[in-house]
Amino acid sequence: MNNNDLQQAAVIIRQGGIVAFPTETYYGLAVDPFNDGALARLYEVKQRPIQKPLLTLIPSVEDITSLVAEVPTCLQPLVSLWPAPLTLVCPALSSLSSLLTADTSTVGVRLSPHPVARDFLVLLGHAITATSANISDHSPACSIAEVQAQFPTKIDFFLDGGSTPGGKGSTLVGCHNGQAMLLREGVLPSASLPVSLLSL
Repeated sequence: MNNNDLQQAAVIIRQGGIVAFPTETYYGLAVDPFNDGALARLYEVKQRPIQKPLLTLIPSVEDITSLVAEVPTCLQPLVSLWPAPLTLVCPALSSLSSLLTADTSTVGVRLSPHPVARDFLVLLGHAITATSANISDHSPACSIAEVQAQFPTKIDFFLDGGSTPGGKGSTLVGCHNGQAMLLREGVLPSASLPVSLLSL
């Protein structure tokens, strides 16, 4: 990945723009999760119901504290699996925008193993949104061409990392009454996780 492209993408995020980028599952749409205007625009572009929260990516494990009030004890063993297609849904900082959390008081966070996503985040230096790059209820995109087909004019920059695997999204795990709960079966098999899981 050209470092100039990463630099330009970081500038666009800081200016409140939207960047399409590859992850270990699908292409994602990144905005600054601490910018209400950027979040509102992302919902509009995706035609996403405002009641659905947005998942996030962080540059490093230490950056989880920028989003999460605490990592519940039941989820702590899973943090050691990162980077992985595993999203942990934790209690959110009260300062986070309701546009990010959809008033759930939680936030979904993961550390991506995709090299372009990782380099982008490290260069930017803070979390981004990682909602799939598709109009709501349409198929998630696995290439820049598929992103552009759904969003021909509304994305400010594209980080082309080639094709992504697609298939399933990240595995989502939250916490209920002190026990880890499987919220969505994803590409990382829940049976392989080192915790006992409740099911929805």
